[in-house]
Amino acid sequence: MVARIATVAFQGIDVLDIDVQVQIASGNPYFGIVGLADKAVGESRDRVRAALSALGLGLPPKRILVNLAPADVLKEGSHFDLPIALGLLVAMGVVAAEDAAEHIVLGELALDGALAPVAGVLPAAMAAVGKGRGIVCPAACGGEAAWAGDLDIVAAPTLLALINHMKGTQLLPRPEPRLAEDDARYPDLADIKGQETAKRALEVAASGRHNLLMVGPPGSGKSMLAQRLPGILPPLEPAEALEVSMIHSVAGQLVEGRITKRRPFRDPHHSASLPALVGGGLRARPGEVSLAHHGVLFLDELPEFQRPALESLRQPIESGRAVVARANHHVSYPARFMLVAAMNPCRCGHLDDPALGCGRAPKCAREYQSRISGPLFDRIDLHVDVPAVSPADLSLPPAREGTAAVAARVARVRALQRERYAALGQGAVRTNGEADGDLLEKVAAPDAAGRQLLTQAAERLKLSARGYHRVLRVGRTLADMDGSGGVKRVHVAEALSYRRIAISGA
Repeated sequence: MVARIATVAFQGIDVLDIDVQVQIASGNPYFGIVGLADKAVGESRDRVRAALSALGLGLPPKRILVNLAPADVLKEGSHFDLPIALGLLVAMGVVAAEDAAEHIVLGELALDGALAPVAGVLPAAMAAVGKGRGIVCPAACGGEAAWAGDLDIVAAPTLLALINHMKGTQLLPRPEPRLAEDDARYPDLADIKGQETAKRALEVAASGRHNLLMVGPPGSGKSMLAQRLPGILPPLEPAEALEVSMIHSVAGQLVEGRITKRRPFRDPHHSASLPALVGGGLRARPGEVSLAHHGVLFLDELPEFQRPALESLRQPIESGRAVVARANHHVSYPARFMLVAAMNPCRCGHLDDPALGCGRAPKCAREYQSRISGPLFDRIDLHVDVPAVSPADLSLPPAREGTAAVAARVARVRALQRERYAALGQGAVRTNGEADGDLLEKVAAPDAAGRQLLTQAAERLKLSARGYHRVLRVGRTLADMDGSGGVKRVHVAEALSYRRIAISGA
């Protein structure tokens, strides 16, 4: 007899069906696992043996062979413990085969038989819904699986509780979907003295999901502005929250299976490697660009990042996906993020300050800023200078307008964009920052005066085709913020003012 248990493997956030086949046959005592299993799966032998022993069940002194089919797909992770153990229980006659036949099973076993949480339960549950199956998972992951919809969920705290549930001697309750508590207090924009131009650019970036670069001396408030960006962004829509949570589930970062409506805000240190940013490593895990999906990726001290790591951002910025290609992996993760970066004008940071002037200007600025390639600069919609704050500004009272007022305007503009693109049959496009060239010609074509200004500026400033379209995107967002049906000359002019043409002080 061969017992069969359904489980899954992950390729990015895509779910691959895996058939766990367990055979107990006559022969010398042996316990083997075949089917291209990695070290964590191979170690399942000892965890499963110890967990069964804790329940008073010993493996028969026979030849036990576990096959993970298809054999040419790499099997990674500890979530194969539970399907292997359940397959053994079916083969030993402890659990009826039909009780486990209609479920996808995943979970890690502790030595005492407890079930530990594993990564990837949410995408596995979504796949189970599509196949008309249920899911068996650890109790700690039950709330995560419940977000997949109407499916049979068996969330067991221990292997013994799972056996009793399948035998009908114990009833495990269906878990409820859980939301992460959103009691965070965002820093308020009213705390920032002066910097009105930078605040305006921050609101424009949030309204249209535009990439933003802030350039200014140390202590001018660039990081403070970025830290206040999450507070003015609207919460995730239900579909967006599921997409984000699936990525965090695969990465093992969904705490207690709780889904959040807050947009991700990732701020990796400038020592982050290329795999850390775009994904990769031994198991091709999602990187910061994917963990920031539908949220913000903040890169402080931008020129200090490794050059290859920065250049790797170019493709995700354009396509909204991060492709990790390795000899044994080729996976793709969603990466529709908003890039917000900050940098000093030169290494010392005081390029334009007469009192603290840079002794190597303008060469120092050229060398420092040249660490960022032209193609990457071209992909950033908004470039804004953040000058040093004067003592007079610091003595002013807090600004009247804070985060709440700006957040309300951003939510209104984003709702307007979502409705516009849905009416055009472009439901996948939610903001102006995602619109391509053809779509921009429909929704962001400027009036005659604006078209003339844009054409002249594109010729004089040598704008690339990408830069031209990014001006249109920002112009459309500025028009939406003004409540204007069309893009006018004033909107094109302001959008052009955010294009960084030359190095400051050069």
